[in-house]
Amino acid sequence: MHDVAVVGAGPSGLFLALALVRRGVDVVVLERRGGPRVHSRAIGVHAPSLAALERLGVLDPVLAAGVRIDRGIVRIDGAVAASLDFAAVPAPHPFVLSVPQVATERTLRGELATRAPDALRGGVQVERFERRSGSVAVLGRTARGDALRVDARYVVGADGPLSTVRAAARIRDTVHEYPYRYVMGDLVDGTDEGPVAVLHLHQQGIVESFPLPGGKRRWVTHLPDSGTVAAATRADSGETNDPAVAALLSRLIRERTGLTTDPGGASMTSVFGVRRRSVPTMGDGRMLVIGDAAHEVSPIGGQGMNLGWLDAAALAEVLPELLASGAGAEERASALLRRFSRTRLRSAGRAARVAEFNMAMGRPAARPGFAIRTGVARAAAAGVLQDRLARMFTMHGL
Repeated sequence: MHDVAVVGAGPSGLFLALALVRRGVDVVVLERRGGPRVHSRAIGVHAPSLAALERLGVLDPVLAAGVRIDRGIVRIDGAVAASLDFAAVPAPHPFVLSVPQVATERTLRGELATRAPDALRGGVQVERFERRSGSVAVLGRTARGDALRVDARYVVGADGPLSTVRAAARIRDTVHEYPYRYVMGDLVDGTDEGPVAVLHLHQQGIVESFPLPGGKRRWVTHLPDSGTVAAATRADSGETNDPAVAALLSRLIRERTGLTTDPGGASMTSVFGVRRRSVPTMGDGRMLVIGDAAHEVSPIGGQGMNLGWLDAAALAEVLPELLASGAGAEERASALLRRFSRTRLRSAGRAARVAEFNMAMGRPAARPGFAIRTGVARAAAAGVLQDRLARMFTMHGL
C-alpha cells in the first residue's frame, strides 16, 4: 500500500512526487509514455514557480538550462512602441526563465530517481479505479501487456486535459473553445533581440517571439482563415517538426514583421487551437486532480505549466497532514481539501482572465480596432500601469 499514487509524469506529476518524497511520503508515479518527451513544449517559468523550484532544491540546474528574460518589448512596424521591465517585480526572481519543458522534466526526473529510484513506472496504461473505504486501487497494464494493480491511500491525477482520474472521480468539467488558432515553431534565432521577449502587433494577428537556449527562438502567431492554409494545418498537430508548417510560419513572420527566418532550422512546429477547461472542485474523497486535469488555460501567456507546479506545491503541503490523520478525521480532511481546491481554482480563474486579455490584444482586427489596440498597448506600458502589467505577466500572486 502506497501513500500516494500519481497518474502522469509530466511537470506537475513529477513536481508533486518529488515534493512528497522530500517529506517522507511513499509515492508511486504511473506514466503512459515509456520515456521522456522529445520536443520543447512549454518554455516560460515564472517567478512563483522559480521560488517553488528553489524550495524543491532543483532551481540551479533549471536556471543553468535556460535563458533569463528581464524585459519585454512591443514592436509596431518594426519600431519599439512599448517596453516592460520585470526587474521591479517584488519577488526573489524578478524575471521569466525561458527553458524547454523537456529540460525541466529531465531535472525533476533525475532528482526523483536519486531520492526514490523505484517511484516512476513508465509504460503503464491506467484503465480503471476501485475505491475502498480507506484507499483506491489503480488497475491497468504494463507495456508488455501484464495486468497491474497499485493500491494507494490517495490518487492524484496529473494526467492532462483528458484525465482518466477526473473522469473516474466523476468531477464534471466545463470546456469553452475559443475561435482562435495559432501556428508555433522553434527556429534558429537570426534576430538581434537577445534575451528579450518581443511582441509584434499586426492587424492580421500578433507575432510573439521568445529567446530559447541554444541559439533558438520560439515564434507564435495567428493562423490565417482556414480557407487560405493547407488542410494539414486545420487540425491540432501536437508538437512535431513538419517542414510545411515551418515554411508557413516563416512566411507569416515575414509578412507581419518584415523579418526573415529559416524554416529549415526548425526543431519543433505545432498548430493548435485554444480552450478553457474548468472544474467545480479538484478532489472527490481520495481522488484529486492538479494541473491541466483540473484547469486548462490558453497557452498564450505561458501560464499552464506554472499553474500545475503551484497546484503541486500546495497539495504537497496538504497531503502529509491528510495521511497523518487517523480514523474519524474525515471532516478535517474534507475541510483541508476544500480550502486547497478553492484557493487553487481561484488562481486558475485569474490566470484564465489574463490569458483571455492576451488573446484579445493579439487577435486580428480591422484598422479602427487595431488603432485602438495600439493606443492601449502604448498607454498600458507607461507610468503606474507598468508595475501592474509586470506583475501580471510574471504571474505574481498566483
